[in-house]
Amino acid sequence: MKASKLFVECLENEGVEYIFGIPGEENLDVMDALLDSPIKFITTRHEQGAAFMADVYGRLTGKAGVCLSTLGPGATNLVTGVADANMDNAPLVAIAGQAATSRMHKESHQVVDLVSMFKPITKYSAQILEPGTIPEVVRKAFKLAQSEKPGATFIDFPENIAEMDTDEHPLNVVSSRLSIASEQLIQQAAVLIQQAKNPLILVGNGAVRAQAGGEVYAFAKQLNIPTVNTFMAKGVIPFFKNPIAMGTAGLQKGDYENGGFSKADLVICIGFDMVEYHPHLWNPNRRHAIIHIDTLAAEVDSSYMPQIELLGDIARNLQSLRSLLNVVEAKPLDHPLRDAAIEEMNRCSNRLDWPMLPQKIIWDLRTAMHSNDIAICDVGAHKMWMARMFRAEKPNTCIISNGFAGMGIAVPGAIAAKLAYPKRAVVAVTGDAGFMMNSQEIETALRCNTPIVILIWNDSQYGLIEWKQKRKYGRSAYIDFKNPDFVQYAQSFGAKGYRINAADQLLPTLQQALQDNTVSVIDCPVDYSQNDRLTELLGSVISEMQS
Repeated sequence: MKASKLFVECLENEGVEYIFGIPGEENLDVMDALLDSPIKFITTRHEQGAAFMADVYGRLTGKAGVCLSTLGPGATNLVTGVADANMDNAPLVAIAGQAATSRMHKESHQVVDLVSMFKPITKYSAQILEPGTIPEVVRKAFKLAQSEKPGATFIDFPENIAEMDTDEHPLNVVSSRLSIASEQLIQQAAVLIQQAKNPLILVGNGAVRAQAGGEVYAFAKQLNIPTVNTFMAKGVIPFFKNPIAMGTAGLQKGDYENGGFSKADLVICIGFDMVEYHPHLWNPNRRHAIIHIDTLAAEVDSSYMPQIELLGDIARNLQSLRSLLNVVEAKPLDHPLRDAAIEEMNRCSNRLDWPMLPQKIIWDLRTAMHSNDIAICDVGAHKMWMARMFRAEKPNTCIISNGFAGMGIAVPGAIAAKLAYPKRAVVAVTGDAGFMMNSQEIETALRCNTPIVILIWNDSQYGLIEWKQKRKYGRSAYIDFKNPDFVQYAQSFGAKGYRINAADQLLPTLQQALQDNTVSVIDCPVDYSQNDRLTELLGSVISEMQS
């Protein structure tokens, strides 16, 4: 068969349901082969949008999201979304067409070394040099993308190789099962926990990926241990229903005190990825005893040197550990972070300030959405508020890009979320700056019949940057811009557009938009002067890009 057909059959063999991308000259054979495939190709309006769609699809489903481009500028446009997936441990396979191997040894139109370019931001980057190697390259790309810790891989497919014939066939997909830690290590961990006077649990994205939320909750509840989650682990323990849930940490220096780290003598890290909340922020004196419970060994860091590492299946390791520990009688726990968040949200639940307070926007959003609906949060000042204040009651219902923190993820990510879970409502929560970075994908959403709500926090500035500039220098620099009329902009695509003109309009507008069964854009002015109040309550702000 033709190599391009074999390539598509290998993708089918991996269970690929969607490919997000843009056709080009150097992937013509692959595009033609896809016409006869059950795989659905989602034609996007920009390759970055395609990569972000694959990114969010991967992190929501656990199956590698797939994005495809042509060579040169098409491939370079994938980079941001691919890097985001790799740093946030979302399984993704990126594919790019490439020039014929007969002209790759010399200066040639649109030819760049894509394998080398993608290597630093992927787990695996390879070029297909022979038709017969297609099954191995594709199988390896998916195996590495989906194995712990997940991430991005890249396949470079030259156009002349795609045209060749081959007798090869897809390889069997073999699933592996994680082991559990040794009984001796589990016993040693149990002793450490029993001896601790003020243990604290820090749960991260790995627990969500492992679908271990139920065991995390059972473990924390049995031992009555206060639990802090990272941005990407929101919802592992429902916040408002459980007094052991202390809330979200990872944005502010003050989380060290308010999150309970300063008082802890033992931190039990479950599925913790270091990019989520760097240990030098919560273990600045390197005095904490640490138990690392994850699928892989801990990264080496002077502020993160675990006494014990329980590696393998997170849920099974927690089950084994819990069987060795007695039930601890529930007692009132000191929750400054939790109490401050609850008090602040209740304080603002009925406020009618204009422009709207961030707290009120989040209150109305949470009220309008069901517990299993999905919010995709973009990057900017609104991210700080969503990460801290949005009440996620279930895992993977508030998606926040936190490792790479790439702006522009919300709109394309919401499309992918709707494709993955068509029966759930999906809201893209974005600033006006992030919205405009990939707003062209509104057309994609309408064409693909993926009804989503886009909630724009409008301040006509790079608001987070202005805030930090004023805190550091007392003045701002080059952060202002003008927006189009977002209502007319939405309508020009054939979507619905709403403008909020008073604080009491947002909740009914959200409720209407969620019933519209189309793409709805809501323009909501926001007052970010409340940012300073948040830091006064919950600590000093730090850069979103943590070192």
